[in-house]
Amino acid sequence: MNDTTDITPSQGGLFGLGAPNDAYARYFDGQSYLHMLTTDRVVTANVTFEPGCRNHWHIHHKGGQILLVTAGRGYYQEWGKAARELHAGDVVNIPPDVKHWHGAAKDCWFSHVAIEVPADGASTEWCEPVDGEEYDALL
Repeated sequence: MNDTTDITPSQGGLFGLGAPNDAYARYFDGQSYLHMLTTDRVVTANVTFEPGCRNHWHIHHKGGQILLVTAGRGYYQEWGKAARELHAGDVVNIPPDVKHWHGAAKDCWFSHVAIEVPADGASTEWCEPVDGEEYDALL
């Protein structure tokens, strides 16, 4: 992989594509792939999104989440705010209890490392899908 902004299905970014994210498929629009990097102490996963794939709105209670963008182009949006375009090298620090979504641009693969911030009683609440018309309006 010569350009970290250009990934293909066989590459999946720096940490590889992983397996189809079937366990969480009901919380995604489109196909995503999951490669667990560690489940010991700090849960860390490489998540790769096919073009147009995004997860539903969700909330990380207690601990929050950190995203390290490794390849492609995607978006992050907090409830009530404008979507932010993401590229390789971007870092998103998501505080606890903030409703948000993230995923690929319509025409580009996207990959990030997701780090779950440890906290007693941490949980994820999955909410509604991202509005298709609002997503389609993103560049």
